[in-house]
Amino acid sequence: MAEPPGARAPRPPTGAAVPRARRASRSSPIVLVACLVALAVAPGRVTAAAMLAAGETFPTWSMRDQTGATVSSQDLAGKTYLLWFYPKAMTPGCTAEGNALRDESPALAKAGVEVLGVSFDEPGDNAEFVAAQGFPFRLLSDDGALAVQVGAAESRDQSAARRISYLVGPDGKVVKAYPSVSPATHARDVLADATAARAKSTVPAPPAR
Repeated sequence: MAEPPGARAPRPPTGAAVPRARRASRSSPIVLVACLVALAVAPGRVTAAAMLAAGETFPTWSMRDQTGATVSSQDLAGKTYLLWFYPKAMTPGCTAEGNALRDESPALAKAGVEVLGVSFDEPGDNAEFVAAQGFPFRLLSDDGALAVQVGAAESRDQSAARRISYLVGPDGKVVKAYPSVSPATHARDVLADATAARAKSTVPAPPAR
């Protein structure tokens, strides 16, 4: 039977296969973006900051040392200190680096530098490390909060910190950042940089004209 003039063609059934496929293809980018956003804001997945540069203010921090006592940046205000991040207590590279800093500790102290190690190890593990190697300095336990801020870790749930260091001045600003550390030579490098920085800070100003 012929359709009357002006009649509309019937619509395909709702949920037909082709339209469903098209809707799925259009929604895929949205789903992908949502997944990426979820990963970005998930706890412990914060992207690490870049290494701080000389002259930048070092973040405030508070951590427990190997005895369980709390140590903070406020305690060290007005002092020059070295924070050396190490991956794991009692491992060969970390032991070599710690021993070199131990051996140079009298010279570093003379240059006005307090040495502090930082890792994700528990205080008990750090206590064993200190006792085994006879370290004269404290080892601090970071929960990842500081490491992520200063480029020593990608996230707070990372298993170990990167081997980096910061020499921080009495004003709380970075004197020197060490993005690549050689365990065998790091102590000497820090001593040279600290000595140079101290000499520069004590150079008398030229007389006014």
